[in-house]
Amino acid sequence: MLDIVIAEDSLLVREGIRGVLETQSDFRVVATCGDYDELLAAAAEHQPHVVVTDVRMPPTHTDEGIRAAVALRAERSSVGVVVLSQYAEPAYATPLFADGTDGRAYLLKERVSEPEELCRAVRSVAEGGSVIDPKVVEVLVGRQARKGSPLDQLTPREREVLEHVAQGKNNAAVASALFLTERAVEKRINSVFAKLQLTDEPDVNRRVRAVLMYLAEREPPT
Repeated sequence: MLDIVIAEDSLLVREGIRGVLETQSDFRVVATCGDYDELLAAAAEHQPHVVVTDVRMPPTHTDEGIRAAVALRAERSSVGVVVLSQYAEPAYATPLFADGTDGRAYLLKERVSEPEELCRAVRSVAEGGSVIDPKVVEVLVGRQARKGSPLDQLTPREREVLEHVAQGKNNAAVASALFLTERAVEKRINSVFAKLQLTDEPDVNRRVRAVLMYLAEREPPT
């Protein structure tokens, strides 16, 4: 049974999310709340497996959902977080994954009307996976199409490594999957960063941006 906390300042949307999740026999909504402070308090009290949160809530209506995900990563790293947003702009999604992609999902709010998508994201983050809304990927695809894809420069082995990084694996896990040494994986990842022109950013940000670029190429808009 997955215990879930819902954070959304709109009562109608909050109850809509609850209604979708409670159709699943393996989901249990243990608390609902309407702002950032209530969310952190509910997470501390109920210790849920997953938090489903709006990206913007009181008190500032800016990035409370993202900040909550960052706080939970530091305090309760096992808690999965699904952030719901009205915006397909990647600039909102990228900060969510800035400290790692595992256990994090970014979906558009319209997915509330698509129960299978929302429930899939909840189960995925509970298991340590990650989900990025296809419409966010479409925006990235459009941008890459206009300027050409730097991923064309990668060798087949570098693409393999990036594919496993996109699955949320650390260097040790990638090395195990591809029968490489960790040093060889690190060398290839650094080569990927250089070819994608991500050499001047913190390492975790480079991994996130590389993953987003890879997903954009893999999943063209329909």
